[in-house]
Amino acid sequence: MDLPPPDPAPLARTSRRDALKLAMLGLAGCGSPLLAQGSKGFTHGVASGEPGASQVLLWTRYVSDQDETLRWEVASDERFARIVAQGDAMASPANDGCAKAWAKGLKPGSWYHYRFIAKDGSRSVTGRTRTLPVGKVPSFRLAVFSCSNYGFGHFNAYAHAIESGGFDLAVHLGDYFYEYERGDYPSAKQVVTGREAPVREAVTLEGYRDRFRLYRADPDLQRLHQLLPMVSVWDDHELANDTWHGGAENHQPDEGDWALRKAAAEKAYREWLPVSDDYYAQYEIGQLATMFRLETRHLARSEPLDLMSVFKGAAPGQAEAAFAAFRDGAWRAEDRTLLGAKQEAWLAGGLKASKRAGKRWQVLAQQVVMGELAMSDKLIAGMPANSADWLKQRMQSGIAAGHVGVPLNMDAWDGYPAARRRLLDSALAADAELLVLTGDTHNAWAFDLDHHDERAGVEMAGHSVTSPGAESSIRWLKPDEMARATVERNRQLQWCDTAQRGYMAVELTPAAATSEWRFMASVRQKGTALAGVKRMTVLAGQRKFSV
Repeated sequence: MDLPPPDPAPLARTSRRDALKLAMLGLAGCGSPLLAQGSKGFTHGVASGEPGASQVLLWTRYVSDQDETLRWEVASDERFARIVAQGDAMASPANDGCAKAWAKGLKPGSWYHYRFIAKDGSRSVTGRTRTLPVGKVPSFRLAVFSCSNYGFGHFNAYAHAIESGGFDLAVHLGDYFYEYERGDYPSAKQVVTGREAPVREAVTLEGYRDRFRLYRADPDLQRLHQLLPMVSVWDDHELANDTWHGGAENHQPDEGDWALRKAAAEKAYREWLPVSDDYYAQYEIGQLATMFRLETRHLARSEPLDLMSVFKGAAPGQAEAAFAAFRDGAWRAEDRTLLGAKQEAWLAGGLKASKRAGKRWQVLAQQVVMGELAMSDKLIAGMPANSADWLKQRMQSGIAAGHVGVPLNMDAWDGYPAARRRLLDSALAADAELLVLTGDTHNAWAFDLDHHDERAGVEMAGHSVTSPGAESSIRWLKPDEMARATVERNRQLQWCDTAQRGYMAVELTPAAATSEWRFMASVRQKGTALAGVKRMTVLAGQRKFSV
C-alpha cells in the first residue's frame, strides 16, 4: 500500500539579515542593473557553473582592444579577508572578452564569494557560488528554468527565484535564448516594448554573440548568474529550431554551411556561459543524488520525423492508414537515436554506478519530454472555422496519428521510441530512482514513467520563463478544459498546465523529491508576484507521483 506523501518543508526564503548582507555587496534587489556598465571593462557581471565537491568554474566578461590578464579571487567571507583560491584568467577579443577559470581546492558543500580584478585595479561585481556536498545531505534545492524568449516578456522567473532564496543550484534546460530575427517570434504585435530582438537571425559567430550580449544585459538574468552556480543544457534555439546532428528546421541552404553554423553557435555558447567543453557530464550531490546532464541535439540526434508529411501524403480519407504504416515502419526504427551509442553506454554505466554507491536519486537534466503524449479528440471541438489552415492541419494530423498509437511531438522522445526504450531499459537494469527534469515545450507536465509494466520513474517537465504555451494556439478551449482533456487522454500524464509561465523549484531529500511549479502573475509587466503554485511529490522507492 502506498504511503501518503510527507509534508515537505517550504522552500526557504532569504532572511532579512542575509538580504542586508547581499545588498552591501551589490547582490540583492530586483530593479536596475547591478552596476553601471559601458562598452569597455567589465560589462556583463559574473557567473559560475559546473560545480563539484572541490571546484567550480568562474566567468566574467572584460572588454578591451587587446588581451587582458584578469586576477580572480575566491573567498570564504564577503569582505575577502579569507581568500582560499586565486589565479589568472585571460579576457581576449578572440573570445568576445569572455574569461573563464577553474577555482579548485575548495571545501565541499560550501558557499563562497568571488570576483575578478583587472590590471588597472577595476573590479567586477562580487559573485556568490557553492560547491556540491559530500556524504549525507538532508536537502538540496534546484531552481529549474527553460525557454527564455527575451521579446515575449520580462525574466520575472529569474527574479523570483533569487528573491525567494533557498536554492543551492540553478539548472537551465535549454532555449536560453532564441535565434529568430526581429518580428518573427515574437511578432511585432507580440513583442513587449523595449525588448526587441536583434534585426537579423543569429547565423554567424557574431550573430550568436550578439544574442548573448542582449540577454545577459538583462538585470534579472545577470543576478541569477551572480548569486547561484548554474548547470546549463542547450536545446535547439541556442543554434536553430529543431536542431539535429545534420541540420535544423530553421536552417536554410542560403544560410551557409551547417557545420560552420553549428561550430559558431557552440563557440559563442562556451564563451558566454560557465560551462565546460564536455557535451555531457554528471554531478554528484553527496549520497543524495547523481545528476546527469544529457546532450540530445548536437552529437547524434537523428533527423526528426514529420507527421505533417505523412498526413499530407495520405490519400483522401486514409490518414489513419498512413499513420499505421508510419507507426510500424519509420517511427519504430531501431537505429533512430537522441543520445548516440556512446552517450547511451555512458549513461547506463553511470546509473549503475550511482546505485552501487548508494545514491538515492538518479536525476536526468535534459531537453525534451520523455513521457508519452498524444492529442485528445476533445481539443478540436469548438475550433473556429476561420482558424489558420496550418493549425487545422496540425490538429487533424495529431488526432489521426493518436488514433493508431502515434504520439504528437516527433521532436521529443516520442519521436524516438527505440531510444527511449533503451534508456528506460538501462534505468530498470540499474534499479534507478529515475527523476527526469525537462524543458522545451513551454508547458508544465508531470508524468509517471513506466516500461514493461514496471514503474521506471517520474518526469517533472517545466513551463517556460516567457515563451508562450498551448494557450497561444488553442484559444477556443479554456486552459483547465484543455488540461483535463489532455490528462484523460494520456495514461502516463498525471497533471499539466498549458497556460502559465514561470519555473520549477525542485527539492531533493532522502525521503522524497518534490517540484513546485511556480506560476508568475505576468511576464508582460515586470514583477515577482505569483499567480499560484502546484506541488507534486514522489516518495523514495515509489517511482510514481503520490496522489
